[in-house]
Amino acid sequence: MQKVQPRSWKFVARDPGARVVLRDSRAVGVWWAWVLLAVLLPLARGADSGAVGGATNEEEEWNLYARLQPVPLTGKFEDPEYNIWCGSAIRGEDGRYHLFYSRWPRRLGHQAWVTHSEVARAVSDSPFGPWKHQEVVLPARGTNFWDGSCTHNPTVVRIGGRYYLYYMGNYGDGVVGRSLNWTHRNRQRIGVAVADSPEGPWQRFDRPILDVTDRPDAPDALMVSNPSVTERPTGGVLMVYKAVGLERPLPFGGPVVHLVATAESPLGPFTKTYRKVFGAPGVMFAAEDPFIWWDGRRYRAIVKDNAGHFTKQGYSLALWESDDGLEWRLAKYPLVAKPEVVWADGRRQTLTALERPQLLFSQGRPIALLCAAAETRDRTGSFNIQIPIAPVPRGVKNQIDRGEVAP
Repeated sequence: MQKVQPRSWKFVARDPGARVVLRDSRAVGVWWAWVLLAVLLPLARGADSGAVGGATNEEEEWNLYARLQPVPLTGKFEDPEYNIWCGSAIRGEDGRYHLFYSRWPRRLGHQAWVTHSEVARAVSDSPFGPWKHQEVVLPARGTNFWDGSCTHNPTVVRIGGRYYLYYMGNYGDGVVGRSLNWTHRNRQRIGVAVADSPEGPWQRFDRPILDVTDRPDAPDALMVSNPSVTERPTGGVLMVYKAVGLERPLPFGGPVVHLVATAESPLGPFTKTYRKVFGAPGVMFAAEDPFIWWDGRRYRAIVKDNAGHFTKQGYSLALWESDDGLEWRLAKYPLVAKPEVVWADGRRQTLTALERPQLLFSQGRPIALLCAAAETRDRTGSFNIQIPIAPVPRGVKNQIDRGEVAP
């Protein structure tokens, strides 16, 4: 029998649009190089994510840094007239994605977030844009209201068939200067608006849902902001929020901490625990911008790590976890993201800001990391970015499907 040497091989990827034709042994070698790169690159990123020791399959699933993917060019939502900040997305019953974000006129500079921000809504057929502005959801309504001048920090959740939009509001003289307007900053309070659809109409309330504690030694005696809310598996909701006390001199006050509150209803009333979370020993302002969720087994949170106290990677985003929402610990893989992005066209860009993290979920699993981002030191032209998250690795997914680990 004559031995026939193969002259070509064909490899068809799972994506029907991807096809590689291998003509000879050298091409085979190139193909194997790509295979090794595909295997080793996630491992390298996993090693960079700060993990120590062995990891379980569930912990591997939450190595989010290793799962971040290149960003489509449409995944940058910007506006030539406005600075954009924050960004919380949800899929509506209409099948479209609704992005709730903060914006204020670019000409006023970044510091105007505290005086002129307004919460707006954009829509897209895809989690990664392109996005189209639709409306201002929470406009200014006069200084006779607690949130009459500024609305900011939106985070939207759907509970019991209704949509709850939590946010920060304040009021004041509206003066924009070189430094922060401290009157507006120290009047920050937390509110909620409710609707039956992401398209509204949204019902606002005349009082904050969470106010400061009227006690000078309280850790939230000066201001409260940056709310994040999730359903509790036992019923009701859990909130983590940023707070500033009066231990340090005004106008800044301090320290800046994060506290936990619970309620039986998404509309409150909330019971404060005064339990400080996401802190670092001896650090006055270690973290900011919490985003929390329940993953089916435990609570998880992504926070901005202001100086690398948690990730050991400098200014970054860090992952925490908790069994009860009250006591929190760093995750096995604490690093979620650095201030850099790889675009789908191959460009690698270092950012001057990557903050306000939020996740977008599909069938209970994260598919996108949304962040406020900036390219310049003064943050002019800031935008929202949607970073794709790769699916769970096959081995972990199989164990999830068999019920061996929680999704």
